[in-house]
Amino acid sequence: MESWCKGGVIYQIYPRSFLDSTGNGIGDLQGITSKLDYVSGLGVDAIWLSPFFMSPMKDMGYDVSNYTDIDPLFGNLDDFDSLIEVAHKLGLKVIIDQVLSHSSDQMPFFQNSRTSQTSEKADWYVWANPKPDGSPPNNWLSMFGGSAWEWEPMRDQYYLHNFLISQPDFNFHNLEVQNWLLNSSKFWLDRDVDGFRLDTVNYYFHDQQLRDNPASSISRIRPPTNLYYMQNQIYAINQPENLLFIERFRSLLDEYTDRTSVGEIGDIHRPLEIMADYTCDNKRLHMAYSFELLGPKFSPSHIKETVEKFFDSSINSWPCWSFSNHDITRHVSRWSNNQVSKDRFAKLTGAILLSLEGSISLFQGEELGQLETELEFEELTDPPGIRFWPENKGRDGCRTPMVWKGKEQYGGFSTNKPWLPTKEIQKEHAVDLQETEPSSVLNFYKKMLSFRKEHKDLKTGRIKFVKIDESLLFFTRGDQKKIACLFNLSTDPITVEVNEYEEIANSPRQNAELNKKNLTLEGNGFIFLKSK
Repeated sequence: MESWCKGGVIYQIYPRSFLDSTGNGIGDLQGITSKLDYVSGLGVDAIWLSPFFMSPMKDMGYDVSNYTDIDPLFGNLDDFDSLIEVAHKLGLKVIIDQVLSHSSDQMPFFQNSRTSQTSEKADWYVWANPKPDGSPPNNWLSMFGGSAWEWEPMRDQYYLHNFLISQPDFNFHNLEVQNWLLNSSKFWLDRDVDGFRLDTVNYYFHDQQLRDNPASSISRIRPPTNLYYMQNQIYAINQPENLLFIERFRSLLDEYTDRTSVGEIGDIHRPLEIMADYTCDNKRLHMAYSFELLGPKFSPSHIKETVEKFFDSSINSWPCWSFSNHDITRHVSRWSNNQVSKDRFAKLTGAILLSLEGSISLFQGEELGQLETELEFEELTDPPGIRFWPENKGRDGCRTPMVWKGKEQYGGFSTNKPWLPTKEIQKEHAVDLQETEPSSVLNFYKKMLSFRKEHKDLKTGRIKFVKIDESLLFFTRGDQKKIACLFNLSTDPITVEVNEYEEIANSPRQNAELNKKNLTLEGNGFIFLKSK
C-alpha cells in the first residue's frame, strides 16, 4: 500500500501565530486543536507543527532546551495528546519539527559540556582549539552573521554554531549523541505522531579536519547583508556521514506503521541533487524540500528546470514542493511582478503548486492569499531582522498571526495584543470574510485541493512539460488519459492550440476560454484539460 505522504498535502502551522486560547497574545496547542475542523475542511492530508518544545525562544523555538516536553507558552503534554487525538479523528496526520543539528545553549548537556574538556558531556558538541593567534579554527560563517565559532573561556576552546551563538551544534560524530537524539524522536513516535519535518537536515555532520570552506562561485546572488553565501559550505555541512545517520533515522521510523519524514535542505550550490540523494532508494527520507521554489525566481522556465532537474537526479526520489513557509517572504508579495490582481495571482500560484509532481506543503494563510506584513523596526522579534535592518527585515513579516475575523481588533487571533501585530491589510484576507464568498481565494483552494484528491494523476502521475515560453507553463500529468495543466504567468492574453484535449467537467479554471481547438488564457488565467 502506497503511503499517504506520496502526493499528499501538508498544512504548516506556526503555533505562536495560529490561535491564542489563553489571551496572552501567543498561539498555543489548545488554539490549534480548536481550529482543526477548519484545517480538515480545506482538504489537506496532514499538519506540520513548527517547534513547541521547551526553549528560551531566542530563535522562536528552534533553540530547544528540552526535547521531550512542551514549553508552557504552548501548553503541556496533555494538550498535545488531545491535539493528536482530535486530528486523527478528523483524518489528519500530524508531523512535528525535529531540530536535531543544534540545541539551545540552555540545554543541560551544553551547560555541562562548556565547563571543561573532561566533563561528562565534553564531546557532545563541536569544540576546537584556537589558531596560534587566538582566532577561530577556520573560516566557517554563521547563517545569522559573523563567525560560526564562539569562544568559551571556561573550557578554553571555541564551539561551533551554524546559527545563533545561543544555538551550539551537536557533535554527530559522537555515537552517544546520535543515539540520544534518535531516542528523543522515539518519545514522540510513541505519542502517536505520524512523522517529522527535519530542520536543516544536511547540517548534522561537520568535517572533522575543520578545513576552510572555499569561496562561492555564485555569491553574487546572496541576500543583502548575509556574507554566509559568499562561501561554498562543502566542509561545514553536507558531509557523507550525514546520509548514514539519515538511514538510521529511517530505520527508526520503519519500526512504526506508516510514519513519514520530510527534510529541509539548505544549500545554494546543488540543492536538487542533495534533495534527491537524501530521499532515494526507500531507505532515507520519504521526501525533502529545498529553497528553489521559495526564492525570487518565478517563471515557466524556472519551474520546469527545477522539477526536471530533481527527477533527472534520481527517479527513485521524492520532493515536497512549497512556495511559502515560516522562513520566507510570502509568495504573493515576493513575486509582485506580472499580477493582474493579488487574488487572481494567489489562485494561479495555488493551482500551479497543487498540480506539481511531488508532495505539497502549504503555509498557514496561504489559502487566504495572505500578504507579507510590513513591520517597523520596533515591532521586530527575529534576530536577523533586528541585526541587519533595514537591508534584511528578517522573517517576522510572514509569521504574523492568522486572521480569523476581519472586524475584530486582533483579527480573532487573540483577545489581547499579539506577539506580532495584526495589520489592516492582513485583516482584509480574514477567514470569515472569505468563507461566504464563492469566488474567494479560500474557496478556490478548497476546490483545488478536492480536484487534486479526485484525480490520482495529479497526486502521483508523472509530469511532462509540453510547451514553455516567457508566459506559458504547460505540462501534463499521468501516462494514459493525461491531464493537461496550462497556466498564463503574464498579465497579457495568450492563445494555445490544444486540439487533442477537452475540458474536465467542473475543474478549477480562471479566465480561460476553450473554443474548439484553440484556448485563450487571459492574464494569470489557467485551465485543466484531459486527453480526448
